[in-house]
Amino acid sequence: MMTHAAYDCDVLVIGGGIVGLSAAYALTRAAPGTRVTVLEKEDAPARHQTGRNSGVIHSGIYYPPGSLKARYALRGGTELVDFCRENSIAHAVTGKLIVATDRAELPRLHALVQRGREHGLPVRELGPAQIAEYEPKVRGLAAIRVGTTGVCDFGAVAGRLADEVRGAGGVIRFGAEVTAVDRRPWGVAVRTADGLVVRARVLVNCAGLHCDRIARLAGDDPGMRIVPFRGEYYELARPELVRGLVYPVPDPAFPFLGVHLTRGFDGSVHVGPNAVPAAAREGYGWPVVRPRELMDTLSWPGSWRIARRHWRYGAGEVHRSLSKHAFTEAVRRLLPEVTQDDLRPSPAGVRAQAVLRDGTLVDDFLIREAPHTVHVLNAPSPAATASLPIGREVARRALLRARAAGWKPPTPAKAG
Repeated sequence: MMTHAAYDCDVLVIGGGIVGLSAAYALTRAAPGTRVTVLEKEDAPARHQTGRNSGVIHSGIYYPPGSLKARYALRGGTELVDFCRENSIAHAVTGKLIVATDRAELPRLHALVQRGREHGLPVRELGPAQIAEYEPKVRGLAAIRVGTTGVCDFGAVAGRLADEVRGAGGVIRFGAEVTAVDRRPWGVAVRTADGLVVRARVLVNCAGLHCDRIARLAGDDPGMRIVPFRGEYYELARPELVRGLVYPVPDPAFPFLGVHLTRGFDGSVHVGPNAVPAAAREGYGWPVVRPRELMDTLSWPGSWRIARRHWRYGAGEVHRSLSKHAFTEAVRRLLPEVTQDDLRPSPAGVRAQAVLRDGTLVDDFLIREAPHTVHVLNAPSPAATASLPIGREVARRALLRARAAGWKPPTPAKAG
């Protein structure tokens, strides 16, 4: 058995996005004195999913009652607003409209009203004239307004969490790409690309786009594969056309919410995302291809089963990606005045979507455990909204793993 001094830390977190930093933050608060280290391969936090999304604080209305997404988004949205307020981080609670533009969407819209009421959300049903009161330029047959939706600077939230972790004695190492994980009876040893070795009692895998790869490095079969989908955005040249947040009625068969309009905390309006398969896990544009990662996607049986099952949907997304005219027409269903000249390219994001072997798109957050390890294997949207509750749950599991291996929490120093 290794001695306490032989460990470099008690819990090692891989991933410096908002979920990994929230887990590290929760660890330092749940058991003060716990030695926590975070390894992040980029030179700063929040460089991928956290810093490249639409910045929306989700209400939780889309998610089935009892699911982790529903529970954590409902709780997390409120906590996130409080966290932003307490730390002077840019945010706004604007509410949003979910708009039906076709009669076939009305039953799904009504189902969302019922779900919102089950969740206890402030939901108001609107007719065309009432839609115009909130969004004069938006057109629809009917809509619902959800009052608790907002926007914030998720990158700044991640930065503040990093500061809190450091302030509690934690260590965050940037430029530390994990290349090997060696699990032993006493814990784990992780090696980075520059030769650093970190020994820990418990490993927490919050590697996002690379979480399945980290799980396999640890010797665990995650039972899924990350299939990357690029979300392509435009910025509206005439932001005055949109006052707040406007969404279409989502199709429950897909995990994507469709092209929507988002007025950010800085007053800019983003339009998107369009969702297309990416040829690299960090494939933020069509030219970005990483053959090894592409083969990893193509060799997974679930990828082909998705393609067969949803090829029509996927073809439409690709068409809108390659044709600005087609993308504009999709936006015009909600915002008839918009023209191609109104849409300026904006940075894309990539969604880390977990896919099972049978082609099932994992719909809920997915956290799995193995000896000395906790893996967060599916945490796309609304994970940023839900990051504080997710972090607490991950921390709880990690501390239980550590205690099971004989670790004892530090004894707080007595005052005076």
